[in-house]
Amino acid sequence: MPAKTSVVIPKYNYGRFIGEALRSVFAQTLSPVEVIVVDDGSTDETAEAVAEFGERVRYILQENAGVCAARNRGVAESSGDLIAFLDADDIWEPTKLEKQAAKFADPEVGLVHCGMREFDSDTGETLGVKLDGGEGEVWRALLLWEGPVIIGPGGTIMVSRKAFDEAGGFDTRSRVGEDWDFCYRVARRRKVGFVKEPLVNYRVHSKAAHLNIAEMERGMSLFYEKAFADGDEQVQALKRQALSNCHRILAGSYFQAGQYRDFLRTAAKSVLKTPSNIGYFLEFPLRRFRAKKD
Repeated sequence: MPAKTSVVIPKYNYGRFIGEALRSVFAQTLSPVEVIVVDDGSTDETAEAVAEFGERVRYILQENAGVCAARNRGVAESSGDLIAFLDADDIWEPTKLEKQAAKFADPEVGLVHCGMREFDSDTGETLGVKLDGGEGEVWRALLLWEGPVIIGPGGTIMVSRKAFDEAGGFDTRSRVGEDWDFCYRVARRRKVGFVKEPLVNYRVHSKAAHLNIAEMERGMSLFYEKAFADGDEQVQALKRQALSNCHRILAGSYFQAGQYRDFLRTAAKSVLKTPSNIGYFLEFPLRRFRAKKD
């Protein structure tokens, strides 16, 4: 008997998009056993939009607690052996669930992700296609923040219930990087599968808020605090490089945002871990000069 699949959709004030997301779920070639929408305290027309689908959708309303809490609540209320997450403003291709579920034929696989197409929310125009995901034993790459590894984990991942429980679900303390953290904890225990097709259409909002880099730094710090509590020698051997890469990423983000004091602070931390990074950071003022010139 094939594994039962539950779909969990966390939702906060995307009532204008939820209908299209749900229609893409009900168009799947592999029908889920249930579709659960967790409304995280929306103040828009979400309830009315979901009500149009009747009993095909289980609607749960909770006080605003963040996307992690909403996903955890959805899983707790679900019954499937496999859980697929969908962000309320994204859209699935019809074979998404079927192709991902097939990867769980390997009992060592705990999580499967897929490629993603990014499109402009206003025009529908394709902005890019991401197919460079990782599979197999990917925890090292996740720990070191090397490349994308897991593509768009908000709406591309399917996870077994056993792997979800082993990882402890999403960390509700994190607001940025929570997907990365969750995928790492699954990958430490199990293999990751990948379907190299753009099975998720990811909506890019032209008026999306800028990333809160300070919150990103807090999330990354929390991630590494937990990761390095692991006494495994393989993990500890990567600590210096991982923290260097982390601060290098943060420094670049702070520079792009024009927060130069924080750029210098995090760049210095990266250089202390990896002195050869100093050449990389010395090029940043030149890059800014070139950008202004262009």
